[in-house]
Amino acid sequence: MDRTSEIEARIGYRFRDRALLEQALTHRSYGSPHNERLEFLGDSVLGCVVAEALYTRFPQLTEGPLTRMRAALVCEEALCAAARSLGVGTELRLGEGERTKGAEPRASILADALEALFGAVFVDGGYAAARGLVLAIYEDRLAQIDPQGPSKDPKTRLQEYLQGQRKLRPAYRVLQVRGAAHQQTFEVECVVADLGARATGTGSSRQRAEQDAAAALLESIGQ
Repeated sequence: MDRTSEIEARIGYRFRDRALLEQALTHRSYGSPHNERLEFLGDSVLGCVVAEALYTRFPQLTEGPLTRMRAALVCEEALCAAARSLGVGTELRLGEGERTKGAEPRASILADALEALFGAVFVDGGYAAARGLVLAIYEDRLAQIDPQGPSKDPKTRLQEYLQGQRKLRPAYRVLQVRGAAHQQTFEVECVVADLGARATGTGSSRQRAEQDAAAALLESIGQ
């Protein structure tokens, strides 16, 4: 069984256009065509399928809890865990700078590749096929998620606090990106002009650095 046949067996979907599968498994460091466009599409497919599943599963919940649960299910950490369980990392085509011998690809690369697979299945087989794949992969996570469980992340808590105070939303900007392409550290500043407050945070991705900065700002204003 060749490499692409193995991943097809793991996800339970056979591509009519195998080039789409190859593209979904190609990081931009390897060359073109790479998976960024498919990842863009797959991100929207994933969000739609998970939102529909939560809407159906929890008819009594309002928008806020549904949004928090969706965020917990589609975040980088959840996607990376799902990608690892499928062995996506062993199938990825990466440039030399992104693959260190014996090391697993970065979490963000694994998460993006899984979203690209969702996008590739959508293009190849339509929404029903992509929906079936997402639900199959997320079946256990959807069954186990607790409406009271996922806590609000720092960015959400900061946003809700500012809304309650009738203040403008925070602004985030990247101050610095350090390190090689395969092991970057982002430094981000969070600014709340209405409060004259600012704080910085760091992380292995811009998203994580923004969360760290929001947490630091909340602490600085006693929240």
